[in-house]
Amino acid sequence: MPRFTIEDLGWNDFFAKHFEPYAAEGWKPARLIRDNKISYGALLDDGAGGFDELEVILSGKVYHDAETDADLPAVGDWVALDVGKEGTDTVIRARLPRQTCFSRKAPGLSTEEQVIAANVDTVIVITDSETDFNVRRLERYFALIARSGAKAVVLINKIDLTSKEQNEEAAAAIRELNPQADVHLTSVIKRKGMKVVRDYLKRGKSVAFIGSSGVGKSAMVNLLLGEEWQWTDEVNEKTGRGRHTTTARELIVLDGGGILIDNPGIKEVQMWTDETTLRERFADIDQLALDCRFGDCKHGKDAGCAIRAAVEAGTLDPARYEGYLKLEEEIAELLKKRKKRQMTVERVFKRDHKIKARNREDRRDIERNLRPSRHDFRDS
Repeated sequence: MPRFTIEDLGWNDFFAKHFEPYAAEGWKPARLIRDNKISYGALLDDGAGGFDELEVILSGKVYHDAETDADLPAVGDWVALDVGKEGTDTVIRARLPRQTCFSRKAPGLSTEEQVIAANVDTVIVITDSETDFNVRRLERYFALIARSGAKAVVLINKIDLTSKEQNEEAAAAIRELNPQADVHLTSVIKRKGMKVVRDYLKRGKSVAFIGSSGVGKSAMVNLLLGEEWQWTDEVNEKTGRGRHTTTARELIVLDGGGILIDNPGIKEVQMWTDETTLRERFADIDQLALDCRFGDCKHGKDAGCAIRAAVEAGTLDPARYEGYLKLEEEIAELLKKRKKRQMTVERVFKRDHKIKARNREDRRDIERNLRPSRHDFRDS
């Protein structure tokens, strides 16, 4: 049985520094491994070469101090625990600042940020070179990963089901899209490329696995763990494909070193980023824009548009440019919705403030009217 230390769980000088004021309270550092909606699963160093897994609850102060759901503790976060005595709850008293935060816009019509994994060093996107392969979706993943501060890695899985040429073309397209990303070809069934995956799972380093349903992510997690951690459906005899069955986000400490965060299949890759990050991902297009004749060029039918000229000349992929415009439009719409929501919240706050002020004034008037005057006692 391997012996662990708190450093194996990802603890470092950054978290130790921010934990100092909580240590003075007698609280203990722990890392969240599960979000159970009304409680959390947490790992606490037991001081004897292992971890205690605890069921913990959130204090009211931490809940009410959070301005948005994204400020609440999430899987991967380090927290300060007030460890209860036997028969009492163990309570999260504070969430430590995050080193990285991989998030997206919450699915649906919400304008809120959804934290997928906190404090991850590497985000591994799993796809294939066939039905799941989508450069525009990967473009979105890369924008979100860049904003998080983590390293981007892409695994083109199930290479045993497609031709070598098709797999290599997919890898080349991804490298062209993001030269900074590591791209690897893998096959869980054939055990190909798995050594390079394990190389990212080093002691104290956290790796988040994400991807669409059906790309073999659960099977890969099972192989890395050496056991059937996530149940996968039987593989279809005709297509050779299984169905992804991860249902909850979970942090797992591997015996051989490294921390793995598994996530359910992601259907929507909605943007939660800013203009700066977006422009970093599309620096080539921004560079072209500098050559436009007019500074306020909309890059549509404007005369002298350098970007449109590059598309027409074949030096800029039309699909990449359309993806850029779509992402820019989506971010602008998100910012607009957030501003509108903020204005609504401010209006409600001002209205409630006025009502409270009016109620206080009414109470003062009533008290003044009920208070006896000196004339009431002149005949007594």
